[in-house]
Amino acid sequence: MDGDPAVEPELDTFSLILPLPYRIALILVLGVWAWGINLHYLYLLKIDVPSLIKYSSRTSSPLPHHQRVYALATTITGPLLISLFFFWTITRGRPSPVLAWDIIPQSYLFLLCLSFLIPYKRLSPHGRHRFLTILKRISIGGIAEAQDGKFGDILLADVLTSYAKVLGDLFVSLCMFLTSGKSSTDKPDRSCGGQYIVPIIISIPSMIRLRQCLIEYMRVRNNPQRTATTGWGGQHLANALKYSSAFPVIILSALQRGYDPNKIGLSETGIFRLWLFAVFLNSFYSFYWDVAKDWDLTVFSPSSSPHNNPHNYIPFSPSLPFPDHQRHNQSLLSPTSPSFPASHPYHYPWGLRPRTHFHSPHIYYAAIIIDFLLRCTWSLKLSPHLDHWNDLEGTIFIMELAEVVRRWVWIFFRVEAEWVRNKGVEDGMVLVPLPGRI
Repeated sequence: MDGDPAVEPELDTFSLILPLPYRIALILVLGVWAWGINLHYLYLLKIDVPSLIKYSSRTSSPLPHHQRVYALATTITGPLLISLFFFWTITRGRPSPVLAWDIIPQSYLFLLCLSFLIPYKRLSPHGRHRFLTILKRISIGGIAEAQDGKFGDILLADVLTSYAKVLGDLFVSLCMFLTSGKSSTDKPDRSCGGQYIVPIIISIPSMIRLRQCLIEYMRVRNNPQRTATTGWGGQHLANALKYSSAFPVIILSALQRGYDPNKIGLSETGIFRLWLFAVFLNSFYSFYWDVAKDWDLTVFSPSSSPHNNPHNYIPFSPSLPFPDHQRHNQSLLSPTSPSFPASHPYHYPWGLRPRTHFHSPHIYYAAIIIDFLLRCTWSLKLSPHLDHWNDLEGTIFIMELAEVVRRWVWIFFRVEAEWVRNKGVEDGMVLVPLPGRI
């Protein structure tokens, strides 16, 4: 490949500095650091994440879980920096050496995968074993029972949906590395292995979550002890529909990429309009679910609108500070209404919920805005047909990185909401419905 003028101009400046294998590695390593920060901050908020995911370490180490994650992240970051240093020293930003020395970044990716398999005691072996066990179970769409760590399965499967495009790029990198005449550090050939292989890989995480939702639905339906709290399973079907909404985006994108009017029977403009509608539906449905269902916030549940939502209720207790003349009618008061006593412990800001752990309502509002903006861009990024963006590989990398940041923010509030739900049950909270919300 050296000196080939037809090949060298394909590499932009960003790819010369940070070729595809290193971009994949960097996002994976940052994901480990992000999980450590999740655990650390939630630990400071007195939220016991290991108990939520049913993880009990069998080690006698006095270190908190987040410090063990930091240790693992540090261990895999060191070789990455060393690998980058050698790669930059050898290639010096020149196209020919960058193409010739793809073995260096690919070796690091191999080492990164190996770090999760080697039973090295100082790298949280039990935590890595638990991760691989969950990954094996969810890889076929499985999901544990609640008492066996169902929440951990859901968290990891949802994280995989955010890494869908990264997984596609990982396949592209490996395919190019193993294909004769290609280099994994060249401009990404996202048709490597066939036109539809990458779209299929991108859709696998959504397939996993779809099957998990259907399993949960069947569990509810087959449970002879169903209650009003568990419902009939409709929410699991609605959640399955959310993950299904990603498939039209991916399929229509693949059709645009290899558009052939003789085979498809639709104009290119028609397919584009369908794709745009699918992107809109997936983005806004996913955003609504994040805020209203995953985080249990009441932004979409004003007191004037009826909804079947368990958080459209207020906890009832005779000891709560209601005025005597309102005590008999307290179920007619909304915690967000002006007439609701400000001294009441469940008086909460608009759009939130009675129990929160983060110190300022502005944190929740900022998270909602961030989630909305990044949900929209990520739905676009699921589209492998936007290959004209490949001239700006840095833009693709930033979008993939932004999705990791969005998922990192999402985890804080998803775990907090799960903690609130569990503590409410443990505290024996009795819920009284608010008018117009049942």
